[in-house]
Amino acid sequence: VQLQASGGGLVQAGESLRLSCVASGNVFSLQAIGWYRQAPGKEREGVSCINRSGGSTYYRDSVQGRFTISRDNAKNTVYLQMNSLKPEDTAVYYCVADAHNLCLRGTMPVAVYYDTWGQGTQVTVSS
Repeated sequence: VQLQASGGGLVQAGESLRLSCVASGNVFSLQAIGWYRQAPGKEREGVSCINRSGGSTYYRDSVQGRFTISRDNAKNTVYLQMNSLKPEDTAVYYCVADAHNLCLRGTMPVAVYYDTWGQGTQVTVSS
């Protein structure tokens, strides 16, 4: 599967963005999809993931209650709705895919676990 992320941009604090991750191939519905982000000078960190059915999701503590992940398997697309954005959300956001469908409510795999990455989309939040 190949992943294409989009939807990033420059917004002010408190505003919203919706990221999209579109996958090619016919196995998208079998895979867990996640979002990682990387800010300048920092390591990549897992933001959110969703399993193939959409029944299990994960959010890191700092985005809980502000971000919502969802998927439309008919469109091979996963969305990350980001509300109440903060300057500390500024980063390049990457979507990732996992053929083993691993996404648990309390955790998501570390970055090295994923071997399928989309190109990043830049999110910049000004104060």
